[in-house]
Amino acid sequence: MATLRIPDKNVTLRDPSAIQQFLDARGILYERWSAGHGLPSAATNEQVLEAYDHLLKPLMEKGGYQTADVISVDEHTTNLEGIREKFIREHTHSEDEVRVFVEGQGYFWFHKEDREDEVFALLCEQGDLISVPADTKHWFDLGNPPKVRAIRLFTDQTGWVPHYTSSGIDQRYRW
Repeated sequence: MATLRIPDKNVTLRDPSAIQQFLDARGILYERWSAGHGLPSAATNEQVLEAYDHLLKPLMEKGGYQTADVISVDEHTTNLEGIREKFIREHTHSEDEVRVFVEGQGYFWFHKEDREDEVFALLCEQGDLISVPADTKHWFDLGNPPKVRAIRLFTDQTGWVPHYTSSGIDQRYRW
């Protein structure tokens, strides 16, 4: 279950409806999902996609998403520091960044300049779906130790290329 923090206001939200209301007001889709059937502990990527297929198909059709895949990152991942560096700096994408957390957790940080430079973080865990709208300034912290397995949706995988802001704001905030 997600937790939302607004560090500059010393506010933490744990109530799912309060979190959803906060994110809705900022144009960020957040939902709780569960697999259609139990997943084995060593489920293949294909088994993960199949287990969530009943939820993925309608979302993909509604959002125009063309492909789905599964990403897994943990402390044994090759080039972990390079991957961490790619995610941890503030950036935007030219398309929505949609993730369904299947295992583990991670921290999405948001920088909303249109809301008085508001910065907040959402701890996403198993069962959390988040859709970061295109052109939204954000960064992602894998946590320590890192353990994330998530389904990713794309309209065009080239749209997922990060466009770094170089603002440095990501250096001021950690969970």
